This record gives sequence, C-alpha cells and structure tokens, in this order.
Amino acid sequence: MSEEKSLPESLLLSVACLRERLAEDIRVLYLGDISTVADYFVIATGTSNPHLRALSEDLDIRRKEARLKSTRKGGDPQSGWVILDFGDVVVHIMTPSLRDFYALEQLWSDAKTVDVPHED
Repeated sequence: MSEEKSLPESLLLSVACLRERLAEDIRVLYLGDISTVADYFVIATGTSNPHLRALSEDLDIRRKEARLKSTRKGGDPQSGWVILDFGDVVVHIMTPSLRDFYALEQLWSDAKTVDVPHED
C-alpha cells in the first residue's frame, strides 16, 4: 500500500466510532493487494451481545449522517457477529469467543496491518 494513499472516509469513520463506543482490540487490515473482497477489513470485539448491537447501530447511524453508502449489513448481535459492508471497507464486530474461533487475522495473515491515527 502506498504511503501517500489516504485512508477512505468510511474506514476513518468506522474506527473512530468503534473507539468512541469502547470496542476492544480494533484491527485494520489492508487487503487491496491480495483480495477483491474489499480494500480493508476492520475487526473489533464487542464485550457482549448488547455491546455489539450498540456498536453496529451507532456505526450505521453515523454512516447515514456522513452520507456514506453501505452495500449491506449482515449478522445479528444475538449471533455474536455483525458485518457492515461499505464496499471498500468491511467491518466485522464480534464477541471474544467468535473472534477467537474464526481468527480472521490469521485467515488473512498475508494482509498488511494499518495504523489508523486517533482524531485530535
């Protein structure tokens, strides 16, 4: 990934929202060089099913306020895994047990990790 390439607004908004709502272990993977699924995966942990609901609902509200498109939303907080698809960015919000079980970071271990700066 080019150092000059700016991060998409949907990625910055997603990470900022997850941080504000206290999601845990937020990781951003750049997949653009290895997959056509998306350019970025954001993977975050919610501490409970209600926390997953709050994270996904707040992110969806903020997406609408920013007038960003969403191609689809999948999963359900009760299942322990919610996916918000922005096209170029796919956000996975999972409970700790499902995150450990599915190990997306290991599955996509060829992806580059991206550090998203905190907003000041």
